[in-house]
Amino acid sequence: MVVAIDLPQTSPPRRPRIAVTLGDPSGIGPEIIAKLLSNPANHQRADIILLADKTELQAAITDAGGVHVTISSGSPGPHGTQILDDDSAGQYPTSRCEVSQASGARSIHQLKRALKLVQVGDIDAIVFAPLNKSSLKLAGMAEEDELRWFANQLDYNGVTSEINIAGPLWTARVTSHIGIEEVAQRITKESTLKAIQLLHRLRYLALSSLYLRKANTTRWESGLSSPRLAVCALNPHNGENGAFGRQEIEHIRPAVLAARELGIDVSGPFPCDTIFLKREHFDGIVTMYHDQGQIAMKLLSFDGGVTVQGGLPVPVATPAHGTAFDIVGKNLAGMTSMQNAFDVAVKMAERRIMKDAGVAFEMSSANEKNSVRAETAAVEVLTGSCC
Repeated sequence: MVVAIDLPQTSPPRRPRIAVTLGDPSGIGPEIIAKLLSNPANHQRADIILLADKTELQAAITDAGGVHVTISSGSPGPHGTQILDDDSAGQYPTSRCEVSQASGARSIHQLKRALKLVQVGDIDAIVFAPLNKSSLKLAGMAEEDELRWFANQLDYNGVTSEINIAGPLWTARVTSHIGIEEVAQRITKESTLKAIQLLHRLRYLALSSLYLRKANTTRWESGLSSPRLAVCALNPHNGENGAFGRQEIEHIRPAVLAARELGIDVSGPFPCDTIFLKREHFDGIVTMYHDQGQIAMKLLSFDGGVTVQGGLPVPVATPAHGTAFDIVGKNLAGMTSMQNAFDVAVKMAERRIMKDAGVAFEMSSANEKNSVRAETAAVEVLTGSCC
């Protein structure tokens, strides 16, 4: 199922600046980035800065069937992408369709360049094509995933979680890229409550920021009820009152109750094999571990899903799929998820720019507010200091 994310329109005081990287050079990332950059509409919405060598971009264009990518001779703008070529590709002898230290190191090199641009205030968001975690590990990434790597690089100690988006449904995880044998011991009241609070904050801000412009307004007003969240159980049959494990009794349910006391509209825990069948009743679902949510989300939107590095002080988005070594160089890679990730990053950046500039909007009627929830996929992830 291809899910395209619908976006509300507005005009920020200036154009958002988006840093883009090719992801793992051995995968389909370069191809889908070339396709992304070949769409003139994307240049109308944001200033795009590509971190790559020109030789890498040319190879990507070939893989994408010879699409036309306009490169700006100066600053990025409506007429083309700015490429920041540091002539370093030769230092990373990568090969197609292979896990390697070189591919991981190349990916990390460009992400570090993007973060430097963030730190000096030259960009507003980062979009990266799919990475390969095995290659990243070979290149020295000690963290369990790129989210924790980003947090460490930014010296950020706040609560983070990968946020996955499939149309109007969002998920967050209590645990993520760890072995199954470690999951149960990491499910605590505190860790579950933090995941609930983060998803509530991001989901509420996303709903409230799907605004309609109204003249002469001076404030932000959501007018929407609290986002409706559900929490998954860890054990089969919701633990069967402790027969299959006590995490639901001792940790998950107490976290749900604590969140309710904080004013969060959350229910659960629910058996994880049925909760996604009831997804129309919820704006977000907190899962206990990676595959518990990802199997459902990829069935719902494999070709359109987006992953946001939730909680970081800079917007970061990427497609929810992997490097697809089996189709590299065949011009078969779809780019719906890549386009959706770019759209998410642009809206995140626009929201940050408007807030910094003191721009304010409000919904003009209850019907408009309700139609936003019903008809528009909420993609404006507002994370950490971004919101």
